[in-house]
Amino acid sequence: MRKVRDYDAELRALNDKAKALKARKVQQLGELVTSTGADALDLDTLAGALLAAVEAADANEKEAWRSRGAAFFQGRGRKAGRRTGGNGEGARQTGAGKEQA
Repeated sequence: MRKVRDYDAELRALNDKAKALKARKVQQLGELVTSTGADALDLDTLAGALLAAVEAADANEKEAWRSRGAAFFQGRGRKAGRRTGGNGEGARQTGAGKEQA
């Protein structure tokens, strides 16, 4: 006879995992804002800058932002990460150079 699965318990476990992942993402975004020094900006300015980045259609501009961000995480970027005691790594890097959450 087959073992009975507790679907409710599995669903609760998945929901708990999803909540933990969302909380981790929010925490990492906050750490990113702090480590880049963007916490010195007022909320309207920061939100406007992020919206402009999301709406940007120019692939060259996005690639320039991406490479600048990669340089920041490799410790060649802004000195704020070292000033605040961070190690300049806001996310782990995989072998392909892509960020991994």
